Amino acid sequence: MISIQVDTQSCQNYGQCCFAAEDVFQLDDAGNLVFTAQVSDDRLDAVEQAADACPMQAISLTVS
Repeated sequence: MISIQVDTQSCQNYGQCCFAAEDVFQLDDAGNLVFTAQVSDDRLDAVEQAADACPMQAISLTVS
């Protein structure tokens, strides 16, 4: 299982993560980031790409 954390103080809602893992990260109607906090291990590549794409580096992952 992969736990996803987003530093909401750093996140600027650019949405770059949404392109890499649109099933995990989305922007709501107000333009704010919403995300799934835990995903299965088979999504690792996509969520790593999403974390790497974040210009503010606000996304961190923990694999357990």
